[in-house]
Amino acid sequence: MNIHEYQAKALLAQKGLMVPISRSALSIEEADEAATWVRTQTHHPVVVVKAQIHAGGRGKGGGVKVAKTPEETQAAIRNIFGMQLVTHQTGPEGKKVRRLLLEQGVDIARELYAAVVLDRQSGRLVLMASTEGGMDIEEVAEHTPEKIFKQVIDPMIGLGAYQARELAFALGLKAAGMEAVSSAAGFFTTMVKAFQELDCSLLEINPLVLTKQGRIIALDAKLNIDDNALYRHPELEALRDLDEEDPAETEAKRFDLSYVKLTGNIGCMVNGAGLAMATMDIIQHFGGMPANFLDVGGGATKEKVTAAFKIITSDPSVRGIFINIFGGIMKCDTIASGVIAAVKEVGLTVPLVVRLEGTNVEQGKAILRDSGLNVVTAADMADGAQKIVALSRAAEKA
Repeated sequence: MNIHEYQAKALLAQKGLMVPISRSALSIEEADEAATWVRTQTHHPVVVVKAQIHAGGRGKGGGVKVAKTPEETQAAIRNIFGMQLVTHQTGPEGKKVRRLLLEQGVDIARELYAAVVLDRQSGRLVLMASTEGGMDIEEVAEHTPEKIFKQVIDPMIGLGAYQARELAFALGLKAAGMEAVSSAAGFFTTMVKAFQELDCSLLEINPLVLTKQGRIIALDAKLNIDDNALYRHPELEALRDLDEEDPAETEAKRFDLSYVKLTGNIGCMVNGAGLAMATMDIIQHFGGMPANFLDVGGGATKEKVTAAFKIITSDPSVRGIFINIFGGIMKCDTIASGVIAAVKEVGLTVPLVVRLEGTNVEQGKAILRDSGLNVVTAADMADGAQKIVALSRAAEKA
C-alpha cells in the first residue's frame, strides 16, 4: 500500500525521526491557512508548496515550489492545487493534485539519499545510502554505482551501531564534525527500526539532508506498507487514498484478487503467481504485451472468477483475453462456469482464448464447448499465447 509524503513523514516523526515542520491541506483555503501556520511556527518566510500524489518526479513536473514570500506562496498554491501533474511515473495522462503539503524551508548544506529495502537474493534487509541525494537512484546505480553504500542487516541483531557509523563515514559526514556523524548514525538506526515496526516493503528518503546547523532531516519520504501485514496495522489501512489507486486494483482487493495493471493490450487471468509470470513472459515471447497481472489464486470461487473477468474487460485497452489455468486445488469446471457466467453478464467484445489443464479439465472443456459462446480453446500454454497474440492483432486492426 502506498501512502502520501505527508502521511509517511507523520509516521516517521512518531518513530523519532526528524522531519520539517509542515501541514497538509485538501483545499486552497486550507493551504493558505497551513502556510500561515508554518511561517508562524518557524518565524521564517520561506514555505515549500508540495503536490501530494502517489508518484515520484513531482519537482521536475512542476509540483514542488519554494516560495520566499506570502505572495509567492499564494501563487504557488493556486498553480499546483488542481493541476494535472505529469511525471515520469504517472504516464502522459498525469494525476490530478487534490492534496498539498505546506512545509518549512530548510537551510541545506548537503543532500543525501537513504533507503531500507528487502534484498530478495540474500533474504535480508539492506540499508542503502548515497552522496547523490535528489537524484533518481536508478541513474546513480547505472552511472556511478560506487557512490551507493550498503549495509546488510542481520535479522537476529538488527543494524549494528558500527554499521550505522560506517555508513555515515562513507557519506563523508566526518567533514561536518562528529556530531553530524552521530546524528546520521542515530537516524539510520531509527529508520531501520521504523521499517520493521511498520511492516514496510520500502522506506526511501530522498533527499535526506544535512542542514547548515548540522542536523539530519528527512526532506522527503516514500513509504510503502506490505499489504500482507495490514491486518496487524488497522490504523494504517485508514491512510489508503482511493483517489490515487487504480479503481480496478481497488475492486480486485475487494475480492482478494492479485491484480496489477500493465501497459499492454492482452488481458490475462491465471491461477498462481508463478504461472502468471510465465504467462506474461510467453505472451511477450510471441510478440504480444500483457495488459495486466491477475492471479485468481488456488482456491478461487465462481464469484471470484466472474469478478476477475469483469475487471479485465473494464480495461478499454484490452484487445484480447487469455485465461490460462492449471487446476490443482482450483478446478477447471469452476473456472469454466465462472467465465461463462461473466461473459453472459458483461458480454464479450474481444477474442477470448482459454487453456485449461488439471483437475476436472474435461468437465471444464465441455462447459466451454456447450456454452455456445465464441471461446477459442488452446492445447497448451504456448498454443494459447500464439492464438491470443494473433487474434488481438486482428482485433486491433479491425
